[in-house]
Amino acid sequence: MLGPLHKMQTEPDNPVRYQLVLGDQSMPLNGLLGSPVTLKHSGRIFCTHCNRPIKKTYNQGYCYPCFVSLARCDICILKPETCHYPLGTCREPSWGEAFCFQPHIVYLANSSGIKVGITRQTQIPTRWIDQGAAQALPVFRASSRYVSGLVEIALARHVSDKTHWQQMLKNHAKPLPLKEKSDQLLGLCKNELAEIKNKLGEHSLELLADEPVVDIHFPIVQLPVKIKTHCFNKSPEVSGILQGIKGQYLIFDTGVINIRKYTGYEVGLLA
Repeated sequence: MLGPLHKMQTEPDNPVRYQLVLGDQSMPLNGLLGSPVTLKHSGRIFCTHCNRPIKKTYNQGYCYPCFVSLARCDICILKPETCHYPLGTCREPSWGEAFCFQPHIVYLANSSGIKVGITRQTQIPTRWIDQGAAQALPVFRASSRYVSGLVEIALARHVSDKTHWQQMLKNHAKPLPLKEKSDQLLGLCKNELAEIKNKLGEHSLELLADEPVVDIHFPIVQLPVKIKTHCFNKSPEVSGILQGIKGQYLIFDTGVINIRKYTGYEVGLLA
């Protein structure tokens, strides 16, 4: 198999089922655990949007012209509270309407500890799997990405909004009381949440009080003791015994590699 890398496809199961995607081809990975696997970068890179050959990628897979013109690469995707659609300056208004102005979930997850995050409702549980979360709990349904971003800011004053990827890879996350933490955060952020509703309307935010905690199990034979990262920019070949898959990382006995980081890199798979 040879083709441009895309982020791994996942299917919720116990454990999660993974497929490596190379162009229009895909390979199931779970069955390769415990076996030697080699990934070899051909030296070629393609923009994941326009498919033009490029020397380096921006924002995980884009050429520079796409990076500066696509709405999905704008800073407001990382910081939804900076949404400028109402000002008429959205790079792609139709894309913003399709992706940003739809229900988003504000959630708590346990990957390297409790964190708050947001994602489109249609991306559950994919987003949690991609982050390597062992547990996740939906807390709010927001009417748009902008609203979910405001809620995330309020909650992030009291809990992290980052995943520490090294700790996520090295440890099996211990179960945490996400429900209790959610109740605590609702009390701490009561005024900020009320202000959001008063400003944007009752319909803008819905508390998901009855959602259960979702447990996620990853296909792992052995976790790494120390984190050594493989980099296609330094060495075109990554090989070793595949010991696990977590988040968007392949875990080899020789080190780990973040597949999503190399979106657009033309890679061959030998297994």
